[in-house]
Amino acid sequence: MVEETKSFLCLLPIFATTIMMNCCMAQLLTFSVQQGNIMNRKIHNFIIPTQSLSVFALAIILSFIPIFEQFRHIYRHKDTMQSKTFQPLSRVGFGLVLGIMSMAVAAIVEAKRKQLIMNDVTISVFWLVWQYILVSVADTLVMSGMLEFFYSEAPESMRSMCAALSWCSSAMGFFISSVLVVITNSASGKFGKEWLGGKDLNHDQLELFYALICILNIVNFMLYVCFAKKY
Repeated sequence: MVEETKSFLCLLPIFATTIMMNCCMAQLLTFSVQQGNIMNRKIHNFIIPTQSLSVFALAIILSFIPIFEQFRHIYRHKDTMQSKTFQPLSRVGFGLVLGIMSMAVAAIVEAKRKQLIMNDVTISVFWLVWQYILVSVADTLVMSGMLEFFYSEAPESMRSMCAALSWCSSAMGFFISSVLVVITNSASGKFGKEWLGGKDLNHDQLELFYALICILNIVNFMLYVCFAKKY
């Protein structure tokens, strides 16, 4: 039991470094929806419901999984660099990188949107699709990599508990996202105006919040690389 507990505890650093990526996923269901409400959602005479944008994430995930499995099947028996990229820890690492990229793209799109809105130009809601693509693929890689890694490395009697860590990572990511909003508003409020203190995103600093999450994910990725090297 002592050895099994040690094995379980060794998995916790990997688990902890996946939480920040799920903070990126949380943005799709919160601020991205708010952004969509004030962007151009018209296609001819039809107005796209902002909440339906999550369909893009689901469609990307469902289409990416069979493509990924096909590529992994091709390189499964080849001793090449390509085959190493499909190992669980490598997949999680790639997912974390895509999470960083998604927040960088989100910050750029929001900054551009605010710049154009000053000239009475409203950009299309489809500009948000890029961050949806990156976050969705990142979530697929991280989740599948975590499930496979935890299940293969965990003691036999604790596999179900270790598999549950993947879902705990998602839940904690959404919770920490809310905590970050509170901390960010508290800190920025002391230096002037809260970044996310108003109801109108045109007067908020959402792009700075996205940039902050991007930086936190970069630091998180560095920690992940250190922990992953132990395996």
